[in-house]
Amino acid sequence: MNSLKVRLPHLLEWLARAQPDIACLQETKTEDAGFPLAELNAAGYPAVYCGQKTYNGVAILGRSQPVDVQHGIPGFADDPKRVIAGTLGGIRVVCLYAPNGQAVGSEKYQYKLRWYE
Repeated sequence: MNSLKVRLPHLLEWLARAQPDIACLQETKTEDAGFPLAELNAAGYPAVYCGQKTYNGVAILGRSQPVDVQHGIPGFADDPKRVIAGTLGGIRVVCLYAPNGQAVGSEKYQYKLRWYE
């Protein structure tokens, strides 16, 4: 997705055209307070989300309101707004934005390995 604020008109257009039952967004780069929930609800897509300014951010949109929502990875101390899960119509959906890791041996690569554990 790479910045929901910038791409919201494109997303709304795509939702109207494609009419998916469920859509997962990654790299929304949107803090929770600025998430465009009203616009998505108006388009017929209730959503659950977690995000932060500039980096990461994930969301699940659906024709029905996602329930049994879980943010983050249980037992993982860091909360980089990369994982959200919810149940829609009896289907468990997990939306994640996996870390890149950059160069082998770098601090970010070590973080990626811990994240995948």
